[in-house]
Amino acid sequence: MLQSAKITKWIDTPTRTVDVAGTRFVYRQLGPAAGVPVVLLNHWGAVLDNFDPRIVDGLATARPVIAVNYRGVGASGGKAPLTVADMAEDAIAFIRALGFSQVDLLGFSLGGFVAQEIVLRQPDLVRKLILTGTGPAGGEGISKVGAVSWPLIIKGMLTFRDPKFYLFFTSTANGRRAAKAFLERLKERKADRDRPITIAAFLRQLKAIKAWGTQAQQDLGAIRNPVLVANGDCDKMVPSSNSTDLARRLPNAELVLYGDAGHGGIFQYHEAFVSKALEFLAR
Repeated sequence: MLQSAKITKWIDTPTRTVDVAGTRFVYRQLGPAAGVPVVLLNHWGAVLDNFDPRIVDGLATARPVIAVNYRGVGASGGKAPLTVADMAEDAIAFIRALGFSQVDLLGFSLGGFVAQEIVLRQPDLVRKLILTGTGPAGGEGISKVGAVSWPLIIKGMLTFRDPKFYLFFTSTANGRRAAKAFLERLKERKADRDRPITIAAFLRQLKAIKAWGTQAQQDLGAIRNPVLVANGDCDKMVPSSNSTDLARRLPNAELVLYGDAGHGGIFQYHEAFVSKALEFLAR
């Protein structure tokens, strides 16, 4: 159920909880009280404070926005699922628990896997779909996300930098500037921050990602919903070729690739992305 939101900035949006079949899920909701809500599904290892404030606030100027943690992640209860399918079932139950009969989905990376699974299972629950930095089941290089990521995670530890500096952005001057700006935005919220993800949940999510990358392809032709696919043109985590593949296989999709941008292309080009996303959702 949509609730009137007096606070319209992500930095101040209170953290809420809802019971979903005996498990507490934490979420934040902002934006107008009316309209089809946009539900945000985030990346591997992400908690609520890993959503880009500029994207959330930008979307919330026109649409109700709800960001949620997966089971067992951050302050959400339970144990992190080992499959994307289970994450999708949780998300469907969460949406139903809030009383919604229809939503739009924005899935980034792992969240894009979950969003695809949701719409395949419950097509009438989803009006429109935005898939960013993501790919289809069995997509190129997805099973190797861990192998690609671990060296850069270690590099981040050795250089005292958030690994997303290396994982989400190109190594060009433009990419480095965007990385620094994005990571500073993630620090803007000071109070009521989410709990960090545990190592156990982080590793369980990685197993789910690997399983998604090795499973059989799905019939994406069955997804008739309008879809916006967006990514950087140099994504090394979920290779950009997956975005092209999604746009080709989805019957009602359009593709945006941002130049000199990596996995976090929508964060690097957040103003352009928000403008495009709002235009897409308003059609």
